[in-house]
Amino acid sequence: MDEFWAFAQHYWWAAFPLMAIAGGFARRWELGARSRHKRRLEILQAKAALKAATPPKQVAHATEPKPITKPSPIQPQLEKLFSEHDAVTARWLDYELDVAKLIAYPTISDGRQPLTAAFLRAKKTADRLRPASPKAQLTDQELAAYAGAVTDYEVAFDVAEREARRLKDSDFTDTERKRLQTAQRLLAVAVDSAATPAERQVAYKRVREELDGLIVVSDEAIVVLEEKVALPLDAGASRPTAD
Repeated sequence: MDEFWAFAQHYWWAAFPLMAIAGGFARRWELGARSRHKRRLEILQAKAALKAATPPKQVAHATEPKPITKPSPIQPQLEKLFSEHDAVTARWLDYELDVAKLIAYPTISDGRQPLTAAFLRAKKTADRLRPASPKAQLTDQELAAYAGAVTDYEVAFDVAEREARRLKDSDFTDTERKRLQTAQRLLAVAVDSAATPAERQVAYKRVREELDGLIVVSDEAIVVLEEKVALPLDAGASRPTAD
């Protein structure tokens, strides 16, 4: 230890060159560190600029196959319901547009009959809930409501039809039943191609008179009947000629 202090006392002046050398190394290391930091910043800035200038990759939709669009699961159900709905309506129109069947089963068109009235209400509900087309978008609740209405419509018509076929003309008085029978006979003449035009025209008018007040015949049924009679039924047709 004494030797070190003796050396330091004799060569104290050597500390200055050593300090200068150490300071030079420290400055060079600091300058190098700053330079490296600056280069890192420049590299980061260059990468950011390159990323901003590069447009995002576009997905090549043209080369990808288009997804197969499957029909809505509701559509087959609606098509089936439409078919069932139309089938019941066709069965009803088979009576509604045929005057002969109306005469044979008059209660099928009589809204005063409870079962017929129930059927007509069920028909109104089913028609109201029916979508515009089988491709209509419905909620589960709407689809269930329409399906239930179609079922009610079919059941109500089955019941009303059986009751009408059971009753026939039993709800009418003897006089009314005779009028119905007369109308039925005259109707056969009105649509008989073997009868003369005059006979058919007279028979048609008598049918209308006999049924008046007994059975409500729709305008559509009258049009169908007139086409079968195939006679001019305007006012001038019944006027007598000068002869």
